[in-house]
Parts: sequence; C-alpha cells; structure tokens
Amino acid sequence: MNPLYSVAEIRAIERAAAAVLPAGALMQRAGQAAANAALDLLPFATTQARVLVLAGPGDNGGDALEAAAHISYTGAHVTLIHFAPAGAASAEREAALQRAKVSDARFRAWGDADIGGAEWHLVVDGLFGIGLKRPLGGEFRALADGINQLRCNVLALDVPSGLDADSGAVVGPDGVAIHATHTLTFIGNKPGLHTCDGRDYAGLVDVARLDIDAGHYAPSQLHLNDVKFFARHLRARRHNSHKGSYGNVAVIGGARGMSGAPILAARAALNSGAGRVYALFPEEALASDPGQPELMCRSAGDFDLSLATLVIGPGLGNSAAAHELLARAIGCGSALLADADALNLLAANPSLQTALAQRPAAVVLTPHPLEAARLLGTTIGAVQADRLAAARTLATRLHAVLILKGSGTVIAAPNGDAVINTTGNPALATAGTGDVLAGLCGALLAQGWPQWEAALAAVWLHGMAADVLVSEGTGPIGLTAAELIPAIRVALNRMVQHHSR
Repeated sequence: MNPLYSVAEIRAIERAAAAVLPAGALMQRAGQAAANAALDLLPFATTQARVLVLAGPGDNGGDALEAAAHISYTGAHVTLIHFAPAGAASAEREAALQRAKVSDARFRAWGDADIGGAEWHLVVDGLFGIGLKRPLGGEFRALADGINQLRCNVLALDVPSGLDADSGAVVGPDGVAIHATHTLTFIGNKPGLHTCDGRDYAGLVDVARLDIDAGHYAPSQLHLNDVKFFARHLRARRHNSHKGSYGNVAVIGGARGMSGAPILAARAALNSGAGRVYALFPEEALASDPGQPELMCRSAGDFDLSLATLVIGPGLGNSAAAHELLARAIGCGSALLADADALNLLAANPSLQTALAQRPAAVVLTPHPLEAARLLGTTIGAVQADRLAAARTLATRLHAVLILKGSGTVIAAPNGDAVINTTGNPALATAGTGDVLAGLCGALLAQGWPQWEAALAAVWLHGMAADVLVSEGTGPIGLTAAELIPAIRVALNRMVQHHSR
C-alpha cells in the first residue's frame, strides 16, 4: 500500500537489519541495485556510455563507490569524483572505496573534472543521502549547479543531494539541490520525494528494499495515495434510484464580485454525482447559472442548512453575514467542508475553531499553505518547511480531515494517519481549481462517502483529471478550472465502471 517512512524510521530499520547481516551487506546491495538502475538508463551499449559518478564523504558516497565499480565492470566509461570523509570512514565505506579503486573507474578530483565540457550519458548522484542537515555549500554547491546545467539523465541515490528526505524542502533558505530525473531510494520510500520541492527534484522514484526482512518494518502511518484506499466506495448506480438517492450539496459563498467561485464549486458537485446542488449567496443571489441551469441559486439567509452537505467558503468574503453563515454551518448537523474565506474566518476566530473541533458531524478542511499558516499562526515558509507536521497538527487540533493543497497534497486525519497524493501537475496552479476540488469532495460526502475516503478520492480524481488533460495537450499552461469539471466526471465514471465489474 505504498508506505512512506521518516528518516528516523529508516535508520531504525537499517540498524535492525544490519545487526543480523554480514558487515557491509546493505551497502553492497545498495551499490548493486544502483548499478542495475543506472544500466537501465543508458541508451545503448555500455561500452560506449560515459557515466559520471559523484561519491560524497558519507555512507551515501559508499553506495556510489560500489555502484561505480559495478558499472565499470560492464565496460562503461566511468569517471568518479570522490570526496573523502573529514574523519575516519566506516569500515563498509572503506571497503567500497577499495573495490572502486581496483575497478576500471577513473578517479578525478573535483577541480580536475571537466563537468560541463564532457558529454555524459548519465550522472549518478551519491553526494549526500538522508542525513543531510546543512545547505550544500562551497564545492558541493558549485558541483550541484554544474550538474543541473547538464542535459542528461541524473540518477540520485536514496534522495537528491540537497533535498530534505522528510519534508521535501531544499535544505537551507537559499539552498540548492541536484535535479534528478530518477531517484532510487533505499530500504523504504521517503515522504520528501513526493511533496513540496520533492516532485521537482526527485523525478521518477523507485524503491530498493535491499532484501531486508519484512519483520524489520513497523506499520507506517504515512502512505502514498492509492485507489485501493477508496475503491470500495466506487459503486455502480442502481436503476431503482432517484435524485434523492445521491444527496444534496449546498455551496455557500459568492460575495459581491466573487460569484464565480461558488459557481465553479457547485458545477463540480453536480458533475461529480450529487443529486441536487444549491448555490447559496450571502447577499443578493444570482437568478440562475446560465451555463449550468440545473443549479438552484438561493439566498443563504433563509435556507435550512440541515438539508444538505455544506461546502462553505468559496468567494464568501469576511463580512458579518459571512461570519454568521459560518457559525450557522458549524452549528448544524450536516457534513461540512470549509474552504477559502471560511478558513480565514476560522483563523481569526478561536471560538469558531473550538466549535468546529467539537461538532460530531464530518468536517473536511482544504487550506492552501497561506490559509494553513493563518490557522497555525505562523508563516507560509514554516508550513512548507514541514507540510506533514502542519497538516497533522491542524487535523488533530480541529478534529477534521485536513487537505493541505500544493505539490504533493497532504491529507491528514486527527489520529495522525496521513497520505501524500501523487496525481496532479502545474496546470492546477490557476484560480478556481481549489473551488472545483471543494465541490468534488462535497459531492462525494453527499453521496455517503466517509470523510477520509472522500478526501482521498477527491484529491486523487482532481489531480488525475489535470494529468489526463495535459496528456491530451490541454495545458499545463492556460488550463482553466472549469475545464477540469468534465474531465473529473469522465475519470469518476471510468473508475466506477472498472471497480464495479
């Protein structure tokens, strides 16, 4: 089920495995796995291939040294830039160094290697692994900058050098990291490869468990999103059903000048299967939505909020009427999704937060990093520096399923369970896509999905729709939120057909 492990958890697994294996076995296995992955990336006969291997001063460098020796045995031309440790090397690393020295790999000092002047077919990044705590500086920073100028595949070992394996942030406020096209990560998958900067730097990720016994792995509370987590709710519709069978959604928002946001959310809810959808406005309601006349546009003030699953916040504003509507929504017994301005109102009002955390009905919150920062009383930088911690803290504090949007969206539950989403692309970086996500999730809630599975499915489908559109040539540049809605409908129906067979 695609578990993810923190650096501390990986270290514990590594120690337990090493205690019952011959000395150096894990490094040798990592080096062989890295060499195999490297050879798969070479475009032609290895005897013509030019491979640059970077071996840093730690055990990640030892993995690279082992890999360099194995690659050279195939006849490839291997150039190895080796950085000796400042202190005593581990016995395993020293043994790997000796094996590299007796291989055909050619050692070059950093200053003598013509990185940019040579035509490389592959670079293997073994500078720094999961233990990096300081920004790359000096010759390491210069080397990373040089590698990032090359036009060839780059295979990172364990994690791209300069990237935090837990958070996915580049280490340091003005730090650099190596842009890998592929990452072979060892023992278990790491969250930092899939969120924040991770998806930009890690490329395609593969996991080499190094034949470690499954008994050394403790159950994980963190996973990559997977259709398996919510597939049981993908059911074909009965013939003997009607609009009342699929729930009501009421989207509350649309202050003056912002009516587009609730309309997008409401259209998404209708196209995602809700039986009836209302667009409720805090001020004067639209007469109708000409582009989607099936929507019922009403004034929010006299609507019975207990009649529908509530999606509140898109374009809501921060007026006294908006505040009153949010208080009413929190106080009623309907499932509730709070987005956009509803989150900003919550951030400014601790009493509303307390009421939200105490409500028995389902709650889903969908902040982007700035909204999450306001709720936490911190900065965007602090949220992005540890997206998992931010999402988990808010989920626990507000007793809600928390969707922290962004690259590698994080979905967190109050009990500490968390999932990182793998679908989606930069096409979603445009106004209105969050409103579409809110409406989609609201529709699933209205159709009886539990809040956890509804959140996982909504985020997955939202990203998948964008991926399909981009693959067909629509975007990523210039894709609009409205274009996602029919693509989501197609993706949802195809999934239901597949899982209802």
